[in-house]
Amino acid sequence: MPTHTIDPTKWVDKYSDYLFNYTIVRVNDREVANDLISETFLAGLKSMENFKGEASERTWLISILKRKIIDHYRKTNSKKGQAEIHINYRDGENEGDWLEEQVADQFDKTAEEEMENTELGIAILDCLEKINPKHATIFKMKTIDGIDTDVICKEFDITPSNLWVIIHRARTALAACLEKNWF
Repeated sequence: MPTHTIDPTKWVDKYSDYLFNYTIVRVNDREVANDLISETFLAGLKSMENFKGEASERTWLISILKRKIIDHYRKTNSKKGQAEIHINYRDGENEGDWLEEQVADQFDKTAEEEMENTELGIAILDCLEKINPKHATIFKMKTIDGIDTDVICKEFDITPSNLWVIIHRARTALAACLEKNWF
């Protein structure tokens, strides 16, 4: 049986940006995202012997991260759930729990939706590499990393209006690239 090796010494360099981008859109909190990624790397280290090589290292780490995100929401929601009021209803032939029916499960996605999200993420990253590097960097800093306008303006020695022009140009270039390469 072949041995599948992984190299945790390169995980931070190779995967931290991807894992952060994946996480931040799901938890919308930089500190929580960073904590979840750290927990993912730690869990990966602890379960390295379970890596079978059936998927790439990144895919394996993402599967661990998904469980960490789900656990985070379970823990958060279990605290909130103590104060929730469930409204049971009976309406003729229909009955159920109003709260459960009104709140969609954000993790309840079909395989097709997951694949489409992954493909879109890859397409966006590919397109970011094809546009003006300065525009791509500023776009990532402002849109993905959420860095303050003043900080970006000081770092690139530009005005706030110039920053927004650059972001607009980056969005336009990304839209054109995605339309050409993804749709």
